[in-house]
Amino acid sequence: MSDSNEQDLTLYRVVVNDEGQYSIWPVDRPAPAGWNDGGKQGEKQECLAFIKEVWTDMRPRSLREAMAAAE
Repeated sequence: MSDSNEQDLTLYRVVVNDEGQYSIWPVDRPAPAGWNDGGKQGEKQECLAFIKEVWTDMRPRSLREAMAAAE
């Protein structure tokens, strides 16, 4: 049984896909297909804070480009 007070000791890395969407992934596992290094590694909260700082437009890249072309 898991103790809710247990600290997550997993190290994560930020990953990003071709659409500019961000996620976190354990550093000891290969990145999922279609995802690349996003430039940050550390504890979960550090990685999530980094994503919050850099991912300011949640729209996928293809949607941003389509909307810009329609203007």
